[in-house]
Formats: sequence, C-alpha cells, structure tokens
Amino acid sequence: MSIRQWVYGLAIALVVVCSGGALGACGAAPAKFPQVKGTELPAGESWEGVYYNPVYGHLHLVPQGDSVVGRWKRTDSSHWGELSGTIDGNVFHFTWTEHRYGAFGPSGDTHGSGMFIYRLPPTKDDSIKPIAELDGKYALDDSNEIGDWHCVKQINLKPDLKSINGENPVEPAAKEQWQ
Repeated sequence: MSIRQWVYGLAIALVVVCSGGALGACGAAPAKFPQVKGTELPAGESWEGVYYNPVYGHLHLVPQGDSVVGRWKRTDSSHWGELSGTIDGNVFHFTWTEHRYGAFGPSGDTHGSGMFIYRLPPTKDDSIKPIAELDGKYALDDSNEIGDWHCVKQINLKPDLKSINGENPVEPAAKEQWQ
C-alpha cells in the first residue's frame, strides 16, 4: 500500500467518523421531567374521570391496576390522542400518541411522553369540596421543549374511551359537501 492510498483511506475514515459524530449530535436529548415522588391520592379521590383543557378538550382516564389509559379529542376537532402509563399515588407518567383527523401514515401522528400530578387546590371555605386538577407536563419525542397540560376534573362525567376514535363526528356543512 502506498502512502498516497494510506492517506486517502485515512481521510475517508475521518470523514465517516466526523459525519457520524455530527449526525449523532443532531438528535435532541429526551425531555427531562421533574423527579416527583408520588404521595397518596387524597381520601375519596380516583384517577378515573373526565378532565378538561381548553385546547386538548376532554381527557378520559381509566385506571387499570397500577396503570392508566386515556383518550382525548381536541376542542377544535383537529386531532385525537391516546396515552398510557403507570401511576405512583398522585403521579402519572405516560407516553402518548396524537393522531390528526384526515391524515394517514407517520406524518399524521405525533408521539411523546409526559406526567400528571393529581391535586386538590386549596379552598378558603372548608365546607366547599375542591375540584381535582391535573398539573401536567408533556414533550414530543426527541425534544427538549416541555409544554404545560393543565386539566380540571369534570363533575358527574363518566369516562368513555370508545367515544374517542379515528372517526371525526364533525360533518361539513351541507353546502360544502360534494355533489
């Protein structure tokens, strides 16, 4: 092997190693959520229920042992999602997928992880029962950005996971339908 071939080979190896290192640096670190130690749920409270957020709509949660599954539909009917994860008292760590209505394939879905903390806000009057809230954080996969997801438990609504699926019940106005 000549020196020229050896130098050429070394140059190619350096390009491959350097580009591989650069590509590895392109992926963002996974989202960092606070390490929260779960405490017991307040007496008489349960994760089961329907929770409301002005953007993400009604979130239906159903416990299954030490885990919880749930579904939501955005208030503008553009997306619906599903989540599942494990509970530790009043803390729920989950992974989620959100689907865009009318979109097919990987480009129609977004994925991520998150956490909720179940809490009862303080009240000034002990005779008034506080309404449970979920203080949440979420992030897209491969993202350092963390968003807030705050929900208020809806009184007297029972969760119905089957009511939220890929079928968008919002029909276009009659004048907009194809003839």
